[in-house]
Amino acid sequence: MFHRLVIVLLGVALVATLTMCAQKEKTERIAINEPTKLKGDPDFKTQGEYLSDGEKKVGAQVIARGAGEFEVKILDGGLPGEGWDKKSAKKAKAKLSEDGVAAITGDVTGSINNAVMTLGDVTLKKIERKSKTLGEKAPEGAAVLFAKEGDEENWSGGKIVELSDGKFLNVGVKSKQAFGAFKAHFEFRLPWMPNSTGQGRGNSGVYIQDRYECQVLDSFGLSGENNECGGSYSQHNAPVNMCYPPMLWQTYDIEFTPAQFGEDGKKTRNARATILHNGVKIHDDVEFPKECPGGQKEEAKAGVFQLQNHGDPVVYRNIWVVEKR
Repeated sequence: MFHRLVIVLLGVALVATLTMCAQKEKTERIAINEPTKLKGDPDFKTQGEYLSDGEKKVGAQVIARGAGEFEVKILDGGLPGEGWDKKSAKKAKAKLSEDGVAAITGDVTGSINNAVMTLGDVTLKKIERKSKTLGEKAPEGAAVLFAKEGDEENWSGGKIVELSDGKFLNVGVKSKQAFGAFKAHFEFRLPWMPNSTGQGRGNSGVYIQDRYECQVLDSFGLSGENNECGGSYSQHNAPVNMCYPPMLWQTYDIEFTPAQFGEDGKKTRNARATILHNGVKIHDDVEFPKECPGGQKEEAKAGVFQLQNHGDPVVYRNIWVVEKR
């Protein structure tokens, strides 16, 4: 009897230890922005966007949740901004096995193996989309705020982040030049943070005039709220969530008209902006009734750009601005 009790207790202890180890593995913060560190990572290889080849497109987004677990969204018609009409999305989960195959369970069933998803008789292949404006060159006369090493001097607190695929601009910086009305281009890359969620996952932000925030966040596969990527923080949701998976370069193209003030200092017209995320218009001449949380107070003078720092290794490149008179 004693020996049986010891065996049972040892078994309980082993299960508890394994459970604690699994929980620790899943909750340990991972924040990687170096591409070479992700080679061979089975979770990174599995996550991302998938698309069928058939005439009737089916898209899928596989969102990493750490320790070999994923959320899966199946989208009839294609991917956001390219066919999906937001009317339906089937949800499922996936779990990687030791052989590298992820079993899909939930509203739909299937598997993911070697970057190929199988859902019954439908086959989807992993793809990497590129923004239509990625790499867009600065027009003649533009203020180039970051294009190469040395341009970090255009930013207060600017430093070079050197990675295997280039030299980029850090976060937590403000442009030394201020702007009124403008058209601007930004490129950013979100880090790989599979164990993090919400505002703790690839968080930054582009502050227009250091007043109005266009949120930067790894919200791949989420709904497009105002505190998610593409949202105007606390003010405007993105009608379509164009956030790409982490470690893919993304773009913001912003046309901005500042708030107008009368001689008495009172505001007569709200600031407005049209914003494209990865080449898709997500805000069309929307108004900012006031500054966003964390932004400087509205007033009748030009303002700088801020690339917000929330402690996550987001990087930026190819930033230019064309001023409007």
